[in-house]
Amino acid sequence: MSDETHHERELGGQLLAAVSRSFYLTLKALPKKLREPISLAYLLARTADTIADTASVSAEVRLDCLERYRVLIRGGSEVSPLAATLRDQFCPQQADEAERRLMEKFAEGIAWLRTMRPAPLRAIQNVLEHIIDGQMLDIRRFPPDGRLRSLASADELDQYTWLVAGCVGEFWTQLCASELPSSLDPAVTTGQMQEWGARMGKGLQLINILRDIGEDTRDSRCYLPCKRDDIQTEWCKWLQTCTEHLECGLRYIQYVAHGKLRYATALPLLLGIQTVAKMRKATWGQIMSGIKISRLDVASILAQAAIACRSGEAMEKLFRKLAA
Repeated sequence: MSDETHHERELGGQLLAAVSRSFYLTLKALPKKLREPISLAYLLARTADTIADTASVSAEVRLDCLERYRVLIRGGSEVSPLAATLRDQFCPQQADEAERRLMEKFAEGIAWLRTMRPAPLRAIQNVLEHIIDGQMLDIRRFPPDGRLRSLASADELDQYTWLVAGCVGEFWTQLCASELPSSLDPAVTTGQMQEWGARMGKGLQLINILRDIGEDTRDSRCYLPCKRDDIQTEWCKWLQTCTEHLECGLRYIQYVAHGKLRYATALPLLLGIQTVAKMRKATWGQIMSGIKISRLDVASILAQAAIACRSGEAMEKLFRKLAA
């Protein structure tokens, strides 16, 4: 008999796989005590992301929906009015079938959240508030008027990467500590692990920013704090910052004591450092066209990680190999 809950069966199967894509491999590899709350948090975050990214709906409506969503996450208000808005105004705008179904299943996601025990519930609420803050900042900073805008400073970029991804590293660590405390090496404090986890999350978000620089600038947005003529120089600078963040991610996984959890945690890091290696070798023209790793690369990393997850030392060796 399956040990999955009703909500996990309904939302955590094909829908989760469709919207999470490669991250689904990480989610399914997680130990049971962590899989359900992290899968739910991911689905709820993707819901917020879809609301924020539906550009055919006005910025005012998207901001209002995100604020109402925040209230629901905190436990207040009725779910029906926002669910109806998403169904009527957002579902018809989704070109991706999985994104449309995610909007349709909104009320079920909130119902699943309300079944969580107090510790994971608080962790999910906190991380989603930060993510929603980041998405609302994004909408306000980049109005769709065709004028190229950039973030104002390195601090703004660092804040943004923390809000939408760095806080996830802290959330991940918090859940490990509360739900599976033996999974973390007691030689390192939870606070230190949260710091490394936050930097790993920021590094993974920087990868998204750096590999999407061409598409984003064509859409009149630049997350790098610079003028158009300085983008290439600034891009190289932030690629180095990204690499330094991922080095902290390597230290993080070396202090994960649970083999299955080490494997799940390492997958996005290893896929990320492989992407960084490809970006380092690419021409600027290739960068502006977009850099992705192939399915063959992904399959190879999955196979190598399954062997390397037995120890932190083996994981470091694989990380260095992929970074070369």
